[in-house]
Amino acid sequence: MRAIGQESFGGPDVLKIIEVPCPVPGPAEVLVRVCAAGVNPTDWWHRATGGLAGGTPVRLGWDVSGVVEAVGPGVTLFQPGNEVFGMPRQPAPAGTYAEYVVSPARHLTAKPAGLSHVEAAAIPLAALTAWQALVDTADVRPGQRVLIHAMAGGVGHLALQIAKARRAYVIGTARTANHNFLRGLGADEIIDYTRTDFTTAARAVDVVIDTIGGDYGPRSLRTLRPGGIIVSLASPAEAHLAAEARALGLRSSFMITEADQAGMREIASLAASGRLRVRVDTVLPLEQAAKAHEIGEAGRTAGKIVLTVSV
Repeated sequence: MRAIGQESFGGPDVLKIIEVPCPVPGPAEVLVRVCAAGVNPTDWWHRATGGLAGGTPVRLGWDVSGVVEAVGPGVTLFQPGNEVFGMPRQPAPAGTYAEYVVSPARHLTAKPAGLSHVEAAAIPLAALTAWQALVDTADVRPGQRVLIHAMAGGVGHLALQIAKARRAYVIGTARTANHNFLRGLGADEIIDYTRTDFTTAARAVDVVIDTIGGDYGPRSLRTLRPGGIIVSLASPAEAHLAAEARALGLRSSFMITEADQAGMREIASLAASGRLRVRVDTVLPLEQAAKAHEIGEAGRTAGKIVLTVSV
């Protein structure tokens, strides 16, 4: 089968089409014919540095939407022909930039009939990140005030919708060009961070979702009310940030997204009902994975980038 591989770390140009054996599903696994694969910031982080995998290049891609081709021993949830989507194996390598991928059966869920494979492939990692941050970590409640940084991004625009589904009041940072898009998804307040210091515009916040890192963590503490929490998705909370948060009666938490079928089922339900809509910014064929990374790393994408695969 064809897949995207790399022999060294570096820029997008290290990504190449390679030929590799088609994988075979083992016990409790399924073989999925990939129709589309989502592209995420963790992909270019792993491409450039090895990410969580350390010193060895890995086959990239965690988001997948496709059709079950074969099932391994013991699988009862799916059968060949089922349309599925999910985020296999995260944080371990999955390799969804390929014509076929093997996944643990319970890392996938049924694709809602109303979603195309491109739309479905754009959802899993970003939506699970938002779900695990807002629901599992912060336990967002009705009426709470939530501040989401980079709200027009892949995680951000889905986090907005999940927070609204939890009946929260949602504030976000985004460029003015994306404000109408975000208002259409239900944003209550939007701050253009290029013109306004969000620390003066957002106050008495219960939950901050930080997808950016750097100085956004320390600055965001100023927006939180006592007892509030900041969930960092970009980098581990530094010791001084955690100490500063505790001194102010606040909490800080660094979160790594995990494969989670229960969360995926909740997300699939929201998507099927129309309460979770993904914006796909760019669609490219598998062969143009390097271009997808170039576009993503430029940091101007509103929504998600997706690779399509034809077998």
